[in-house]
Amino acid sequence: MKLVPFPDFVWLWAREQGQLMPLLHDSMARWLARRWESGDRQLLLMAFRGSGKSTLVGLFAAWLLCRDPNLRLLVLAADLALARKMVRNVKRLIERHPITKAMKLKPRRADQWSAEQFTVARPAELRDPSMLARGIGANLTGSRADIVVCDDVEVPNTCDSAPKRADLRARLAEIDYILVPGGLQLYVGTPHTYYTLYADQPRREIGESAPFLDGFQRLVLPVLTQAGHSRWPERFPEDAIARIRRHTGANKFQSQMMLEPVSIAEGRLDPDRLRPYEGELDDREAGGRIVLGLTGKRLVSASCWWDPAYGARSDGGDASVIAAVFTDEAGAYYLHRVRYLNAPDGEGLGEEDQAGRQCRLVAKFVKELFLPSVSLEINGLGRFLPGLLRQELKRTGIACAVVEVSSRQPKHQRIVEAFDVVLAAGALNAHRSVWDTPFVREMRDWRPDSRFKGRDDGLDAVAGCLKAEPVRLGGLSRHPSREPGWRGGGAISGAEDWSP
Repeated sequence: MKLVPFPDFVWLWAREQGQLMPLLHDSMARWLARRWESGDRQLLLMAFRGSGKSTLVGLFAAWLLCRDPNLRLLVLAADLALARKMVRNVKRLIERHPITKAMKLKPRRADQWSAEQFTVARPAELRDPSMLARGIGANLTGSRADIVVCDDVEVPNTCDSAPKRADLRARLAEIDYILVPGGLQLYVGTPHTYYTLYADQPRREIGESAPFLDGFQRLVLPVLTQAGHSRWPERFPEDAIARIRRHTGANKFQSQMMLEPVSIAEGRLDPDRLRPYEGELDDREAGGRIVLGLTGKRLVSASCWWDPAYGARSDGGDASVIAAVFTDEAGAYYLHRVRYLNAPDGEGLGEEDQAGRQCRLVAKFVKELFLPSVSLEINGLGRFLPGLLRQELKRTGIACAVVEVSSRQPKHQRIVEAFDVVLAAGALNAHRSVWDTPFVREMRDWRPDSRFKGRDDGLDAVAGCLKAEPVRLGGLSRHPSREPGWRGGGAISGAEDWSP
């Protein structure tokens, strides 16, 4: 029996079900057929929720088995139940589609026709079944496949935190060991996070130099066309789309229906409100004093906050973070640097060695940015760390005040109060280097809940800068005293007076 083209295969199935084939499904079918015939073997099909994309891919799997019954297909999904759903769909197609019934693909043995896997009548004797369903967390060692379909592997349960996203990517990387040379990888899904697998641009803040699916051929079909019309008006008329938008909220609608990579959770801190800039500090001397400028604006004050911690970030503990924020004459804020100090090169050091190393890094940070003071959060670390920092500043001849701070307000409240107004006003500028740190990722993932267990150390440091009383820059000098005095009470060390 001569096999019909895939779009006709889909049309025949729609007729068998007493339905019409919508233009949306015709577009998907023609794209899949073209890509297969062209030899493209890395494909991404993104279509809005309820578009029938998984049904189309099931039809595609049945059509491919008609063309070559010896093919082996592996379906990966976020959980086994979802993968089984596609396998059951393909089994039903093989039993009922006019073409597959005529080809007698259904095996005679019942044990080859189960819920999780089946083997069609085929000439070759192969160890792996024709189609196998597996959850993304399953052990796939030893499996081989000609086609791997990743059907909704990204769902909230697999991508709502950085560790889950890293684990998902690591498991998907195993496909390279399962797929035969020249085999097909087909991803089907919708984005559930800004750091989606399906992004077409790398995310610098998580260390990507290329998108995860770099080089994949893509078909992206949001519910609305560029002209604002429904892509499937029979099933999704404009009033239904408007109702979905109201009920699901802006983020989920943009993610699941418009296929734009945003978090489906309604986050409080939106990093897209940051205003990026690339300029560096411009230091000029006037009357023996340093005048700082940035992006053509004169800076009038600065605040620096160090939230210390021991251990490396890889161990799951807190990160030690220092941040610096400047303000100009118009009151705009410039988040110029965020630096994570307990990086992996500090692993293996004892507490005392780490403290000394971090104090040296803080002193270097202060010197680079001409900072007049640094506020140091001492909660949980004891009283000796500020003293070590003062000694390091004195040893290197850096005139900088050290202000000890003991925070009593819950962290999530500090972060909300510090960021809400400046982000809403669009008054927080951020240096491009900030995107090379975990800070932006922390913003996207953070939730204003005291039970939040994700990373927020960078947020806490910047919040400290934003809430701290800024220090005027009028007293900066290129020639600080070789013997900086200490302010009364032992809480502040460095220059005698940094106010103008």
